[in-house]
Amino acid sequence: MQNAGLMRRFAAITYDMLLVAALLFIATIPFIALRGGEPVEVGDNTLYRVVLAIVVYGFFVGFWTRSGRTLGMQSWGLQLETASGEIPSFAAASLRFFAAIVSWAPAGLGFLWSLWDKDNLAWHDRISGTRLVYYPKPEKQ
Repeated sequence: MQNAGLMRRFAAITYDMLLVAALLFIATIPFIALRGGEPVEVGDNTLYRVVLAIVVYGFFVGFWTRSGRTLGMQSWGLQLETASGEIPSFAAASLRFFAAIVSWAPAGLGFLWSLWDKDNLAWHDRISGTRLVYYPKPEKQ
């Protein structure tokens, strides 16, 4: 199979961000309830920020280590694999998660790198020893 291109990656990211936003809304409900319905001040509430970070981390690393794909990746025919074609370990998925943050940091340069990389790999693919593979749906007969 071929490594995923940049546009397919961004399409899956868009799907996943919608799902993550919904999870973050749900994670926010207890904090609003504890404040009597008042908005949560993100800057003043360390626990709230930690909970939101854990939700995002849990979403991606959980899906990657369980099935090798998030719901957005599944929709776009993408699978996260190690170089040997296996589902990544917890350590590799965690490393990929934090390396992806680094890939986003300089205006997404780590993702754009895949346009020039001979294997279409982004920085976080290289750092974590994983790759995003596109498996096209079989044609109907």
